[in-house]
Amino acid sequence: MARRSAVDEGPAALDEPWDEEPKAPKKKWGGGGGRWWIWVGRTLLWAFVLVVVVNGIRAPFERFTERPPATGGQTENGEPRFPRTQASAYALQFAQVYLNYDENSSNGRQAELAHFLPEGADAQFGWNGLGQLSAQRIEVLSVDVKDDNNALVNIVAQTGARWITLAVPVYTRDGAFVISDKPALLEAPKKAQLPQDGGGERDEALESQLKTDLSGFFQAYGNSDAVNLQRFTAGGGITGLGTAVNFGEIREVNAPPGDSDERTVTATVMWKVPPTQPRGTEGQLEQTYELVVVKKSDQWNVRSIRGAVRAGS
Repeated sequence: MARRSAVDEGPAALDEPWDEEPKAPKKKWGGGGGRWWIWVGRTLLWAFVLVVVVNGIRAPFERFTERPPATGGQTENGEPRFPRTQASAYALQFAQVYLNYDENSSNGRQAELAHFLPEGADAQFGWNGLGQLSAQRIEVLSVDVKDDNNALVNIVAQTGARWITLAVPVYTRDGAFVISDKPALLEAPKKAQLPQDGGGERDEALESQLKTDLSGFFQAYGNSDAVNLQRFTAGGGITGLGTAVNFGEIREVNAPPGDSDERTVTATVMWKVPPTQPRGTEGQLEQTYELVVVKKSDQWNVRSIRGAVRAGS
Protein backbone atom coordinates (compact mmCIF):
# COMPACT_ATOMS: atom_id res chain seq x y z
CA MET A 1 0.00 0.00 0.00
CA ALA A 2 1.41 3.45 -0.96
CA ARG A 3 2.41 6.02 1.64
CA ARG A 4 0.10 8.91 2.07
CA SER A 5 1.28 12.38 1.19
CA ALA A 6 1.72 14.96 3.88
CA VAL A 7 -0.34 17.31 1.81
CA ASP A 8 -3.15 14.94 1.87
CA GLU A 9 -3.04 14.45 5.55
CA GLY A 10 -3.23 18.13 6.38
CA PRO A 11 -2.23 19.51 9.73
CA ALA A 12 -1.85 16.10 11.26
CA ALA A 13 1.40 15.65 9.41
CA LEU A 14 3.05 18.35 11.53
CA ASP A 15 3.04 16.05 14.56
CA GLU A 16 5.92 14.01 13.12
CA PRO A 17 9.24 14.87 14.73
CA TRP A 18 11.24 15.61 11.54
CA ASP A 19 8.89 18.34 10.60
CA GLU A 20 9.22 20.46 13.83
CA GLU A 21 10.90 23.89 13.63
CA PRO A 22 14.06 24.18 15.94
CA LYS A 23 13.65 26.36 19.00
CA ALA A 24 15.95 29.41 19.33
CA PRO A 25 18.71 28.84 22.00
CA LYS A 26 18.70 30.95 25.18
CA LYS A 27 21.29 33.79 25.19
CA LYS A 28 24.00 33.15 27.76
CA TRP A 29 25.20 35.86 30.26
CA GLY A 30 28.21 37.62 28.84
CA GLY A 31 30.04 37.72 32.15
CA GLY A 32 29.88 34.03 32.84
CA GLY A 33 32.76 31.54 32.73
CA GLY A 34 36.39 32.71 32.12
CA ARG A 35 35.48 36.19 30.90
CA TRP A 36 34.54 37.26 34.43
CA TRP A 37 38.16 36.75 35.58
CA ILE A 38 39.44 38.78 32.66
CA TRP A 39 37.54 41.83 33.89
CA VAL A 40 38.83 41.31 37.44
CA GLY A 41 42.45 41.11 36.15
CA ARG A 42 42.03 44.28 34.12
CA THR A 43 40.73 46.12 37.17
CA LEU A 44 43.70 45.04 39.31
CA LEU A 45 46.17 45.96 36.57
CA TRP A 46 44.80 49.50 36.22
CA ALA A 47 44.86 49.90 40.00
CA PHE A 48 48.55 48.89 40.07
CA VAL A 49 49.41 51.33 37.27
CA LEU A 50 47.63 54.13 39.12
CA VAL A 51 49.64 53.46 42.32
CA VAL A 52 52.95 53.47 40.41
CA VAL A 53 52.11 56.76 38.71
CA VAL A 54 51.08 58.44 41.97
CA ASN A 55 54.25 57.28 43.79
CA GLY A 56 56.43 58.37 40.89
CA ILE A 57 55.06 61.89 41.11
CA ARG A 58 55.17 62.07 44.89
CA ALA A 59 58.72 60.70 45.48
CA PRO A 60 60.74 63.56 43.91
CA PHE A 61 58.45 66.11 45.56
CA GLU A 62 59.16 64.57 48.96
CA ARG A 63 62.92 64.55 48.30
CA PHE A 64 62.89 68.27 47.56
CA THR A 65 60.75 69.20 50.55
CA GLU A 66 61.99 66.88 53.30
CA ARG A 67 64.44 68.17 55.92
CA PRO A 68 68.02 66.85 55.80
CA PRO A 69 68.81 64.19 58.42
CA ALA A 70 70.36 65.37 61.66
CA THR A 71 73.64 63.55 60.98
CA GLY A 72 73.77 64.24 57.23
CA GLY A 73 77.15 66.01 57.43
CA GLN A 74 78.84 63.49 59.67
CA THR A 75 81.23 60.64 59.04
CA GLU A 76 80.48 57.04 59.98
CA ASN A 77 81.85 57.60 63.50
CA GLY A 78 79.62 60.66 64.01
CA GLU A 79 82.27 63.37 63.46
CA PRO A 80 81.64 66.37 61.14
CA ARG A 81 83.11 66.19 57.66
CA PHE A 82 85.52 69.10 58.15
CA PRO A 83 88.73 69.00 56.02
CA ARG A 84 91.27 69.07 58.85
CA THR A 85 94.43 68.68 56.78
CA GLN A 86 93.65 71.40 54.25
CA ALA A 87 92.41 73.81 56.92
CA SER A 88 95.55 73.22 58.99
CA ALA A 89 97.78 74.14 56.06
CA TYR A 90 95.68 77.23 55.36
CA ALA A 91 95.73 78.42 58.99
CA LEU A 92 99.49 77.81 59.20
CA GLN A 93 100.14 80.06 56.18
CA PHE A 94 97.92 82.73 57.71
CA ALA A 95 99.71 82.56 61.09
CA GLN A 96 103.11 83.06 59.44
CA VAL A 97 101.84 86.41 58.14
CA TYR A 98 99.71 87.37 61.15
CA LEU A 99 102.42 86.77 63.80
CA ASN A 100 105.10 88.74 61.97
CA TYR A 101 104.76 92.50 61.57
CA ASP A 102 106.88 95.65 61.61
CA GLU A 103 105.65 99.22 61.58
CA ASN A 104 108.25 100.04 58.89
CA SER A 105 106.74 97.54 56.42
CA SER A 106 103.04 97.40 57.28
CA ASN A 107 101.88 97.70 53.67
CA GLY A 108 103.48 94.40 52.74
CA ARG A 109 101.74 92.61 55.60
CA GLN A 110 98.41 94.15 54.62
CA ALA A 111 98.72 92.85 51.05
CA GLU A 112 99.57 89.32 52.27
CA LEU A 113 96.71 89.26 54.78
CA ALA A 114 94.22 90.11 52.04
CA HIS A 115 94.54 86.57 50.69
CA PHE A 116 93.06 85.18 53.91
CA LEU A 117 90.49 87.73 55.11
CA PRO A 118 86.76 88.02 54.32
CA GLU A 119 85.44 90.89 52.25
CA GLY A 120 85.20 94.14 54.20
CA ALA A 121 87.51 93.02 57.04
CA ASP A 122 90.02 95.36 58.67
CA ALA A 123 93.06 95.33 56.37
CA GLN A 124 95.49 94.81 59.29
CA PHE A 125 93.05 92.52 61.13
CA GLY A 126 93.26 94.26 64.50
CA TRP A 127 96.85 95.55 64.47
CA ASN A 128 97.19 99.32 64.93
CA GLY A 129 100.26 99.56 62.71
CA LEU A 130 102.80 100.20 65.50
CA GLY A 131 105.58 98.09 66.98
CA GLN A 132 107.10 94.81 65.89
CA LEU A 133 106.35 91.11 66.39
CA SER A 134 108.39 88.14 65.22
CA ALA A 135 107.47 84.47 65.51
CA GLN A 136 109.43 81.30 64.71
CA ARG A 137 108.82 77.53 64.88
CA ILE A 138 105.19 77.95 63.86
CA GLU A 139 103.40 74.59 63.83
CA VAL A 140 99.86 73.18 63.98
CA LEU A 141 99.05 71.95 67.48
CA SER A 142 95.45 70.70 67.12
CA VAL A 143 92.14 71.23 65.32
CA ASP A 144 88.87 71.75 67.24
CA VAL A 145 86.07 71.01 64.77
CA LYS A 146 82.73 72.73 65.45
CA ASP A 147 80.70 71.52 62.46
CA ASP A 148 81.09 70.72 58.75
CA ASN A 149 82.15 74.29 57.91
CA ASN A 150 83.84 75.71 61.03
CA ALA A 151 86.84 74.84 63.18
CA LEU A 152 89.52 76.40 65.36
CA VAL A 153 93.03 75.52 64.20
CA ASN A 154 95.39 75.91 67.16
CA ILE A 155 98.86 77.08 66.15
CA VAL A 156 101.88 76.97 68.48
CA ALA A 157 104.74 79.43 67.93
CA GLN A 158 107.80 80.87 69.64
CA THR A 159 107.94 84.65 70.04
CA GLY A 160 111.28 85.62 71.54
CA ALA A 161 111.80 83.43 74.61
CA ARG A 162 108.10 82.69 74.99
CA TRP A 163 105.81 80.06 73.49
CA ILE A 164 102.21 80.90 72.63
CA THR A 165 99.16 79.26 71.13
CA LEU A 166 97.12 81.06 68.47
CA ALA A 167 93.53 79.89 67.94
CA VAL A 168 92.62 80.60 64.29
CA PRO A 169 88.92 80.34 63.26
CA VAL A 170 88.62 78.84 59.77
CA TYR A 171 85.49 78.61 57.61
CA THR A 172 85.27 76.33 54.58
CA ARG A 173 82.71 75.73 51.85
CA ASP A 174 82.97 74.01 48.46
CA GLY A 175 86.73 73.56 48.86
CA ALA A 176 87.44 77.23 49.61
CA PHE A 177 88.71 78.67 52.92
CA VAL A 178 88.66 81.99 54.76
CA ILE A 179 89.65 83.22 58.24
CA SER A 180 86.19 83.81 59.66
CA ASP A 181 87.08 86.02 62.64
CA LYS A 182 90.02 87.51 64.53
CA PRO A 183 92.33 84.92 66.14
CA ALA A 184 92.94 84.61 69.88
CA LEU A 185 96.23 84.29 71.79
CA LEU A 186 96.17 81.46 74.33
CA GLU A 187 98.66 80.02 76.79
CA ALA A 188 101.32 77.61 75.58
CA PRO A 189 100.79 73.85 75.97
CA LYS A 190 101.50 72.75 79.53
CA LYS A 191 104.38 70.46 80.44
CA ALA A 192 103.25 67.11 81.83
CA GLN A 193 104.66 65.57 84.99
CA LEU A 194 105.93 62.02 84.61
CA PRO A 195 104.72 59.49 87.18
CA GLN A 196 107.12 58.31 89.86
CA ASP A 197 109.36 55.48 88.75
CA GLY A 198 108.25 52.41 90.64
CA GLY A 199 111.74 50.85 90.53
CA GLY A 200 110.45 47.39 89.65
CA GLU A 201 112.47 44.20 89.63
CA ARG A 202 115.32 43.89 87.14
CA ASP A 203 117.34 41.04 85.65
CA GLU A 204 120.80 42.28 86.62
CA ALA A 205 122.60 39.24 85.20
CA LEU A 206 121.04 39.77 81.78
CA GLU A 207 121.74 43.50 81.94
CA SER A 208 125.43 42.82 82.53
CA GLN A 209 125.65 40.42 79.59
CA LEU A 210 123.73 42.76 77.28
CA LYS A 211 126.16 45.62 77.94
CA THR A 212 128.80 43.45 76.26
CA ASP A 213 126.67 41.95 73.47
CA LEU A 214 124.95 45.23 72.56
CA SER A 215 128.22 47.16 72.39
CA GLY A 216 129.17 45.28 69.22
CA PHE A 217 125.70 45.86 67.79
CA PHE A 218 125.67 49.64 68.39
CA GLN A 219 129.20 49.97 67.01
CA ALA A 220 128.01 48.39 63.75
CA TYR A 221 124.68 50.25 63.87
CA GLY A 222 126.31 53.70 64.00
CA ASN A 223 128.66 52.90 61.08
CA SER A 224 126.18 50.83 59.00
CA ASP A 225 128.73 48.00 59.08
CA ALA A 226 126.78 45.36 57.13
CA VAL A 227 129.11 42.47 58.04
CA ASN A 228 128.91 43.02 61.79
CA LEU A 229 125.24 43.96 61.69
CA GLN A 230 124.55 40.51 60.26
CA ARG A 231 126.60 39.03 63.10
CA PHE A 232 124.74 40.90 65.88
CA THR A 233 121.17 40.86 64.52
CA ALA A 234 118.46 38.23 64.12
CA GLY A 235 116.33 38.33 60.98
CA GLY A 236 118.03 41.20 59.10
CA GLY A 237 116.40 44.44 57.93
CA ILE A 238 118.48 46.70 60.23
CA THR A 239 120.75 48.96 58.15
CA GLY A 240 122.18 51.45 60.65
CA LEU A 241 122.81 55.22 60.78
CA GLY A 242 125.34 55.56 57.96
CA THR A 243 128.24 57.06 60.04
CA ALA A 244 126.04 59.99 61.16
CA VAL A 245 127.33 59.21 64.67
CA ASN A 246 130.03 57.06 66.25
CA PHE A 247 129.46 54.68 69.14
CA GLY A 248 130.75 55.84 72.52
CA GLU A 249 129.42 53.51 75.20
CA ILE A 250 126.31 51.95 76.70
CA ARG A 251 125.42 53.93 79.80
CA GLU A 252 122.54 51.76 81.05
CA VAL A 253 120.54 48.64 80.19
CA ASN A 254 117.17 47.92 81.78
CA ALA A 255 115.92 44.33 81.51
CA PRO A 256 112.82 43.12 83.38
CA PRO A 257 112.98 39.62 84.88
CA GLY A 258 112.05 36.63 82.74
CA ASP A 259 113.30 33.28 81.51
CA SER A 260 112.42 33.26 77.79
CA ASP A 261 114.93 33.42 74.95
CA GLU A 262 113.25 36.56 73.55
CA ARG A 263 113.18 39.68 75.71
CA THR A 264 112.26 43.36 75.38
CA VAL A 265 114.82 45.70 76.99
CA THR A 266 115.87 49.36 76.93
CA ALA A 267 119.38 50.67 76.46
CA THR A 268 120.78 54.19 76.91
CA VAL A 269 123.63 54.82 74.46
CA MET A 270 126.16 57.64 74.33
CA TRP A 271 126.90 58.66 70.75
CA LYS A 272 129.86 60.72 69.59
CA VAL A 273 128.57 63.32 67.12
CA PRO A 274 131.08 64.51 64.51
CA PRO A 275 131.32 68.30 64.11
CA THR A 276 129.56 69.89 61.14
CA GLN A 277 132.24 72.55 60.67
CA PRO A 278 135.96 72.13 60.04
CA ARG A 279 138.03 72.07 63.23
CA GLY A 280 134.81 71.88 65.22
CA THR A 281 134.43 70.05 68.49
CA GLU A 282 132.94 66.57 68.70
CA GLY A 283 129.77 66.42 70.76
CA GLN A 284 128.16 63.70 72.82
CA LEU A 285 124.50 62.74 72.78
CA GLU A 286 122.72 60.20 74.99
CA GLN A 287 119.70 58.41 73.55
CA THR A 288 117.45 55.60 74.79
CA TYR A 289 116.28 52.69 72.64
CA GLU A 290 113.86 49.82 73.01
CA LEU A 291 115.21 46.55 71.63
CA VAL A 292 113.82 43.06 71.17
CA VAL A 293 116.74 40.68 71.73
CA VAL A 294 116.88 36.97 70.95
CA LYS A 295 119.29 34.48 72.50
CA LYS A 296 121.38 32.55 69.96
CA SER A 297 123.83 30.09 71.52
CA ASP A 298 125.52 32.18 74.21
CA GLN A 299 124.92 35.57 72.56
CA TRP A 300 121.93 37.93 72.50
CA ASN A 301 121.16 39.30 69.03
CA VAL A 302 118.91 42.25 68.15
CA ARG A 303 115.69 41.50 66.27
CA SER A 304 114.26 45.05 66.26
CA ILE A 305 115.18 48.54 67.43
CA ARG A 306 113.05 51.64 67.97
CA GLY A 307 112.62 54.60 70.27
CA ALA A 308 111.71 53.81 73.85
CA VAL A 309 108.48 54.59 75.71
CA ARG A 310 108.69 55.01 79.44
CA ALA A 311 107.28 51.95 81.17
CA GLY A 312 104.14 52.68 83.18
CA SER A 313 103.69 56.19 81.78
